[in-house]
Amino acid sequence: MKKFSFVLSFVLIFLVAFANDSEAAASVHTVKNGDTLYKISKQYHVSVSTIKSINHLKSDLIKPKQKLQLKGKATVKKVSKKSAKKSVSRSNDKVVKELMVSTTAYTAYCRGCSGITKTGINLRKNPNLKVIAVDPSVIKLGSKVYVEGYGYAIAGDTGSAIKGNKIDVFMPNHSSALKWGRKTVKIKILR
Repeated sequence: MKKFSFVLSFVLIFLVAFANDSEAAASVHTVKNGDTLYKISKQYHVSVSTIKSINHLKSDLIKPKQKLQLKGKATVKKVSKKSAKKSVSRSNDKVVKELMVSTTAYTAYCRGCSGITKTGINLRKNPNLKVIAVDPSVIKLGSKVYVEGYGYAIAGDTGSAIKGNKIDVFMPNHSSALKWGRKTVKIKILR
């Protein structure tokens, strides 16, 4: 009986150790060209916010060959809409650059639109997010910005017509986009 329990204990320890090794291998993803946080989250059935929290990412911008932890001891606490607005609109952000830009508005429901931004944000699932489309040579993707008349937002998308000092502000529906129209506003790029 002692021999049987010893063998059984050994087998259990071996299985647990093997399971932890395979879990560790599956808990890291090396970013490939074309990957977005959204695609990675769907592939591993982990939320984008969990990936960002575990890896201490401040934006949705990822780079090829970057290693992302998919499981960890980081706990993701639920954030209320009120506290989310506070975290985006912190007054201690420093203004890096100010410029005047021509603006138009867009939605996630145009013909041929997927609703997924260049940085992987799903605008159809998150219609209340403040996201702008930019020319990355003028405003870096992932930058936090303050747009006059729109508020605090993230530079999370690009567009074929967005060149130079032009941006598109995301609106949750077509009527809001039409109401925005075309205007010239001041934008502040924040650190």
